[in-house]
Amino acid sequence: MIKNVGSPDRIARLVIGALLVLLALTGTIGVWGWIGVVLIATAVLNFCPLYRILGINTCKL
Repeated sequence: MIKNVGSPDRIARLVIGALLVLLALTGTIGVWGWIGVVLIATAVLNFCPLYRILGINTCKL
C-alpha cells in the first residue's frame, strides 16, 4: 500500500472519526456514526482505497 493520506488530511480523519464514534456510542446519531471507524482506520494506515481509485494523493512526496 502506497501512502496517499497526508498529515492535515490524517488529522481531520482522526478528529472527525473519533467524533462520529463518540456520537454513535452515546446514541446521538445512531448506526451511521460507526463510519468513523473507517475514517480512523484510513488515518492510521495512511492509505485510502477511494483516493487510489480517484487518483488523489494528499501525501507530500
